[in-house]
Amino acid sequence: MVRCTSHQWCDPERMRTTVTLTPDVEAEVARLRREEGLGTSEAVVLPARRGMARRRDTRPFRQRTAATGARVDLSDIGEVLDVLDDA
Repeated sequence: MVRCTSHQWCDPERMRTTVTLTPDVEAEVARLRREEGLGTSEAVVLPARRGMARRRDTRPFRQRTAATGARVDLSDIGEVLDVLDDA
């Protein structure tokens, strides 16, 4: 349960929230309501879920490296600072 006021408890799954929709999102919500017969909440949540599903990237992260021609070990910040102080 989420505390809403000092004297009231709310069920977070049923709590109402006010959001401001940009015109493009508002148009998509209207289209989904009209074409799919969805309610407003469902029409707002569906594109959000679709967007979240697309963002899931299961590829492992790989750091790419390139030769920089540096004459100092750039992973050793102390050595880098010493070289910069001597310059």
